Amino acid sequence: MQKSKLNIIISGGGTGGHVFPAISIAHALKAIEPACDILFVGALGRLEMSKVPEAGFPIIGLPVSGFQRRLTWRHLIFPFRLIISLFKARSIIRDFQPGVVVGVGGYASGPVLRMAGSMNIPILIQEQNSYPGVTNRLLASRASKICVAYPGMEKYFPPEKIMLTGNPVRRDLLNLEDKKPEALSYYSLKEDQKTILVIGGSLGAGSLNHALSQNLHKIRERNVNVIWQTGKTGFEEAKKLLGLTPVPNLRLVEFITKMDMAYAAADLVISRAGAGTISELCLTGKPSILVPSPYVAENHQEKNALSLVKQGAAVMVRDSDTQKALLDNAMDLLADGKALQTLSENIRNMAMPDSDVLIANEVLQLIEKK
Repeated sequence: MQKSKLNIIISGGGTGGHVFPAISIAHALKAIEPACDILFVGALGRLEMSKVPEAGFPIIGLPVSGFQRRLTWRHLIFPFRLIISLFKARSIIRDFQPGVVVGVGGYASGPVLRMAGSMNIPILIQEQNSYPGVTNRLLASRASKICVAYPGMEKYFPPEKIMLTGNPVRRDLLNLEDKKPEALSYYSLKEDQKTILVIGGSLGAGSLNHALSQNLHKIRERNVNVIWQTGKTGFEEAKKLLGLTPVPNLRLVEFITKMDMAYAAADLVISRAGAGTISELCLTGKPSILVPSPYVAENHQEKNALSLVKQGAAVMVRDSDTQKALLDNAMDLLADGKALQTLSENIRNMAMPDSDVLIANEVLQLIEKK
């Protein structure tokens, strides 16, 4: 392999479900081939612009933004942002001269993969969801390889290009069983009580927060621990509420910095159904109640959740039913040891722990073939 070809662009982001798998792929590439140079291309103002440098990789931002699905003045500037981003993407590719471009989905991946295809540079697409986004569907014909997280993706992509790899996740989530005593101590939780972990993402999930805030009496009355991650938007309100009506067996956090501790403590997880979170649940083998966000493009999260429900690997509660059903369902499930074990076994069978390495090897093989 010629070292001059070992320049790799990874493009995409917008949410943790895109950003963190991309970073995992980059780390795997550096572990396999330390001589490679990796450049990220993201969208200005999005999560990747801070998280990628924190992980030790350079990133360049494009002014591209998503196309709003409701009538808004932003429709007027969308074409201009897209055109500028296409020209800037071409300039970045011409200057960096990558041997391959990897697209992980999100706003920035469209312009970068579009330009890479027009310049005859090999493209690898990593699709996290069970129903692919518009960008990846449009660019599939230009891709050399498409790495997917779910079986049955032949109805969306050319079968000969598909490789089932799963979604890359954080390595510290492996082998959590031995960490449970440490995790319960970390959160100052009682060891003789089961624990529910509620995670709504960095910004939080309004319906999950509302369901808990309206049902604190059920948590207070039950012999159960709860770790409640509110996200940024719901933290102050929840903190104020708990100040008025304390719940001794509940731990309130805005963000979770040590996800291994949170998962290790949990006997049941209540979560949105983003692709990254589902991959983490598969790897950790945690029984879960999934509440798909109704605000995600093309209803990705519900399709993700249903793919697990059909295999007996998760329970789903619709967003509109959270206030009246979520806590009751969780308490009933937590009391059913056999159901918890079945969910755990089924979801663990879906795990692909070496996804980052599988994808990294495919990326390097595309460089070799060039």
